[in-house]
Amino acid sequence: MADPLWQWEASRLAGAIAAREVSAREAVDACLDRTEAVHAQLNAVTVDLSRAARAHAERADAAVARGDRLAPLHGVPVVIKENVDQAGCATTNGTLAYRDLQAAVDSPVVANLKAAGAIVIGRTNTPGFSFRLDTENELRGRTSNPWSATHTPGGSSGGAAVAVASGCAPISHGNDIAGSIRFPAYACGVVGLRPSFGRVPAFNPTAPAERSVSTQLLSVQGPFARSVRDVRLALTAMAARDARDPWWVPAPLEGTPLAHPRRVAVVSDPQALGGERLHPSVAEAMARAAGWLADAGYEIVDTPTPGFTRAMELWFAMQMPEIRAFLWPAIEQHGDAGIRRAMGLMLDAHPASDGLPYMKALAERARVVRDWQRFFDDVPIVLAPVCTQPVYVRGFDLESVDRTRQFWRECLTLTAVPVLGIPGLTVPTGVVDGLPTGVTILAARFREDLCFAAGEAIEARAGMSTRVPLDPVW
Repeated sequence: MADPLWQWEASRLAGAIAAREVSAREAVDACLDRTEAVHAQLNAVTVDLSRAARAHAERADAAVARGDRLAPLHGVPVVIKENVDQAGCATTNGTLAYRDLQAAVDSPVVANLKAAGAIVIGRTNTPGFSFRLDTENELRGRTSNPWSATHTPGGSSGGAAVAVASGCAPISHGNDIAGSIRFPAYACGVVGLRPSFGRVPAFNPTAPAERSVSTQLLSVQGPFARSVRDVRLALTAMAARDARDPWWVPAPLEGTPLAHPRRVAVVSDPQALGGERLHPSVAEAMARAAGWLADAGYEIVDTPTPGFTRAMELWFAMQMPEIRAFLWPAIEQHGDAGIRRAMGLMLDAHPASDGLPYMKALAERARVVRDWQRFFDDVPIVLAPVCTQPVYVRGFDLESVDRTRQFWRECLTLTAVPVLGIPGLTVPTGVVDGLPTGVTILAARFREDLCFAAGEAIEARAGMSTRVPLDPVW
């Protein structure tokens, strides 16, 4: 039997729609039917936009019939996270108090996906205020990992990762300030890209004020998919210029070709990882990925990187004063029990100080970024863990102050990479004990193309792009 359309990659769907082999309506219906079939188990797509999606699909098919020039994602179903503006939808941010915060216009990332021909079929779940590494809130409920009901799907883009992993859509949108794309991709066994700062435009017209300084510098929008090829296609669509984002940069999507073999540094030394040692399953995933890259013609080198420890420390020095001043009052007033507990533990783990450490951290960031830029001139690709541990059980971020300190150190690349402003591509490497494993590929700012090439080499050997947890048995 032929693969059902909900299992197809976005690139395959777009080609088949353009060739009139399948219709956009058929693609949309297949994904909507799949979403309905898994919703009770997974609760990933929390806003149903089926009526509008089917109407858009009819118009897309009419354009094909007329012979119109088609955009790269023409007729391809996608889903959008509930924390960015989409005209006619509420930007709930996983929060009950914002359930009626209706957007009048699209945010840049939504507008760009639509301009590329994509059809939005729904919106995906996120934890309260989009600031947990697990996905649960009092407005929409819990999102479950399709591989294991007892383990987290990650956060904050947990709904987006689960939607792709389970076949609800071939492409989903997420955002990442501290791992909110990379960690859910790791937890759900899909490909997720945190693009370079300045690559994808961002702005929420419903926001009551501009974001705080380090939040502007650390947060990015990016895609999930089941293949590197589809993530590349989605990034191309998302990255189009929008004048509403003053930080957007017109950087080329393909950089200057590098000499071969391309050099790769593998980060496994505890000294570079905040003193944390890799769990055996993570160490095995890293070694396997490095071997696959070597087999593909990459040169694995022993050159030590500048490490991630200080960059991770700077993230907290920059973010926690801003969270305490700007975000915590809203969480205290409107947040559910989960986000109040999780954020309260983070604040307790990083006590308040005067403004001097914050200002010093903002200044020191330049030195850390400079050190990494110089490193990438010599070794253009870095293979690193998403987390030093396997996927956590759900609720791991609600246990204690000590546990909060510990898991953020275990996941230090989640915060270090945003400080560096560089791209991070999470690629699955296999399944161990019923849970996905994966790695992160890093490169210099605006060199997503290097991440994609290395990611495709790993993907070709891992064989995970066709692994969809079809019928979870819990």
